[in-house]
Amino acid sequence: MGATSILNWFGAALPFGVLLVLFAETGILLGIVLPGDTLLITAGLWAADTHGKHAHPNIVLLVICAAIGALAGAQVGYTLGRRLGTPLVHRPKSRLIKQRHVARAEEMFRRYGEGKAVVIARFVPGVRTLMNPVAGILGMPARSFLFWQVAGGLVWTVGLTLAAYWVGHSLHNLDHYLIPIAVAVALISLVPVVWELMRIRRQERETVGSETR
Repeated sequence: MGATSILNWFGAALPFGVLLVLFAETGILLGIVLPGDTLLITAGLWAADTHGKHAHPNIVLLVICAAIGALAGAQVGYTLGRRLGTPLVHRPKSRLIKQRHVARAEEMFRRYGEGKAVVIARFVPGVRTLMNPVAGILGMPARSFLFWQVAGGLVWTVGLTLAAYWVGHSLHNLDHYLIPIAVAVALISLVPVVWELMRIRRQERETVGSETR
């Protein structure tokens, strides 16, 4: 089910629909199939488009609902991981939970450290859902997780939604540009993540090079 279909289904209650979807995507493993990034971007564009045929949510209410859903969901995911342990995510026969996403979440946790991993994962589909229970399973301190998931969650939800809203305000006939705009904003949101990954890999290569001399 695509972002447009989901938003149309909620209609006038769109902001609260975004809250529920983001809560499910970040807190309940079944929500791993939901389109969090494109949902935020499309909702932000619709908030800017006062002449469109679709719902026109209030941008302030939309941002607040998006943040609440993402932050509450992450906290639930972390709590489930802490209480239920490894069996929660390690399900080789599961059609929803891909073990490559689990492995990637665990690798990010070890390679980049607790805080950076939780923030970066917000921008990686699939990993975004699994990082929260993985953080609980691997024993990340509750207070530290709360701080970093709130920081990452606010950057993700507020940043993507307001970026899309700003772009939407600068264009006419927005309906003709919804798909390319959604793709462009999603790619732009990944720039800080890619930059950080490249920086860390460059440091690792330099470390390996110095050890072999």
